[in-house]
Amino acid sequence: MQTRFKKKVKLFDIGITAVAGMLSVGVMLYAIVYFGLREAWPELVLDLFYIACLVMIGMYFFNSSRITTHQFNYWCSVFVGITVLLRDILFAPPLAYYSLKLACLTLSVLLLCTLTYFYALKDWQPYTKRNLWIICIIDILIAILYNVDIYLEPANEYTDYQLTEIWIRPTITYGLVACFTTERS
Repeated sequence: MQTRFKKKVKLFDIGITAVAGMLSVGVMLYAIVYFGLREAWPELVLDLFYIACLVMIGMYFFNSSRITTHQFNYWCSVFVGITVLLRDILFAPPLAYYSLKLACLTLSVLLLCTLTYFYALKDWQPYTKRNLWIICIIDILIAILYNVDIYLEPANEYTDYQLTEIWIRPTITYGLVACFTTERS
């Protein structure tokens, strides 16, 4: 099977991203089994979108003729956008401090607008490398704010799973950056 990328550094970068994403999704699937579907069903819905993104990263990495760069960017954007809408806007987790909640909500809306604006900017052409880095940085900032909130609240049995879950999407957006920055401009 032939890969799309030839440089060992890029192979390592994308491979680590894929492994980290799969391990994180695996931990969250274990959490669903551990806590029960009644309590953790929203995580199952989010995991389906994360798994779809990871499958597309794999298809893109292995140079599948079934997915083009345009399709890869479009569908990963749609799935990441749906997870932002579900997890961070519509069903936002309760946070300890209102200022953190407001900052996370503002960044989430900015991320959703950024996903839409950058993609629609040039008649639905693929992202530029700069646009993908901006999306990734905003997503990382959201995860950092959630991390701060988790450390400010008392730990419980959900803490480890929450810390894992908040970093899945930034890992996937970094995977998009890693895949796309290898493309020739």
